[in-house]
Amino acid sequence: MLDINKIRQDKEKVKQALLKRIGEKDFDLDQIIELDDKRRELIQKSDELKAERNKYSKTKPSAEVIQKMKRVGDEIKKLDEEIKQVEEELKNRLSELPNIPADDVLPGGKENNKVIKVFKEKPQFNFKPKNHVELATSLDIIDYKRAAKISGAGFWIYKGEGALLEWALLNYFIDFHRKNGYIFLIPPFLLTEESAYVSGHLPKFRDDLYWILASSAMSRSSEKDKLCLNATAEMMLGNYHRGEILEESVLPLKYFAYSACFRREAGSYGREERGMIRGHQFNKIEMFQLTQPEDSWKAFDELVRNAEKLVEGLGLHYQTTQLAAEDTSAAMAKTVDIEVWIPSMEGYREVSSVSNALDYQARRGNVKFKDKDGKNKFVHTLNASGLATSRLLPAILEQFQQKDGSVIVPRALRKYCKIKEIKKK
Repeated sequence: MLDINKIRQDKEKVKQALLKRIGEKDFDLDQIIELDDKRRELIQKSDELKAERNKYSKTKPSAEVIQKMKRVGDEIKKLDEEIKQVEEELKNRLSELPNIPADDVLPGGKENNKVIKVFKEKPQFNFKPKNHVELATSLDIIDYKRAAKISGAGFWIYKGEGALLEWALLNYFIDFHRKNGYIFLIPPFLLTEESAYVSGHLPKFRDDLYWILASSAMSRSSEKDKLCLNATAEMMLGNYHRGEILEESVLPLKYFAYSACFRREAGSYGREERGMIRGHQFNKIEMFQLTQPEDSWKAFDELVRNAEKLVEGLGLHYQTTQLAAEDTSAAMAKTVDIEVWIPSMEGYREVSSVSNALDYQARRGNVKFKDKDGKNKFVHTLNASGLATSRLLPAILEQFQQKDGSVIVPRALRKYCKIKEIKKK
């Protein structure tokens, strides 16, 4: 959520920044300021009446004063109800606004995404390479057909050495983050609507989430029981300190969490995105930091480098891309994606998104710290995949495939899965 005072004090600058990512018809800052003006005016009237009531409460009231105070009390009640309604509308209006893009984020969409780093050369083959679906099926390490039978399209089952490889990736990530001093969490996979709001997924991305609704037989108030499956562990980590005031000395707080992630991925996609490239459930390790405002961009660079090191440790060719404003998630001021090369697709696919939300999420979740002067300030929050596996495994299969259909296992994973090469049975 944006700071209403920032909008009031620098409306034109905020407007120009928002125009990088949304059209002028999609927001009305004047209307938001008018709502805030109305809220302030109502609060002032209510406070004046409360002061008048308090003045008379210190004296012995006459019948006339009692009658007058009854009228004042009724007016205060009416004003407070009106304040509540205006504040709710103001909150909803502010909630609909995306974060302000960082100064170096280009306007527009994917066409303005900018590659800022490339690691290794694209793999070259002296034979006709297979795609990851063909490789996984021939090696009998991923079962797509039975997963579809159980759960429908967009799911898969890791099998045998495929399951070991997936688990090896997760252990590789966990060891890396622990060595870097991040605290390991395994949070719940179900979240309340409030938690989804704090993370920035509501109201805009409601239809992208899977919702769990208690049956009427179990609950008379089904709306109260509504929970959603997490789309990313960022959603849980962003709520971990919700409503807390942290001591400045504990910052930065660095966490990483494992979760299975669930996304509807609505819409139709090309044949090249079959298999594991786009699915409804996948595994991911998420990094998360809470920092002082002046330290958040330093933390951002750290998270980018951590994600890059993980991919480099696997020996995969990748590129790092800074996203343009329209391609950046609504809650984030800046995002950099680490994208691995998928040979069969002749393109790159994201395995980590590194983002700085500044104080946008902290305002929604009311997460603050007490500075050395005793003032409460909002923290900055940052997140990064560290990493997601569902596109890494296809990249490993395709980049490290051999002429005979076998796949070389990256050296960094061998101590976890005890496999050097996956061969046909």
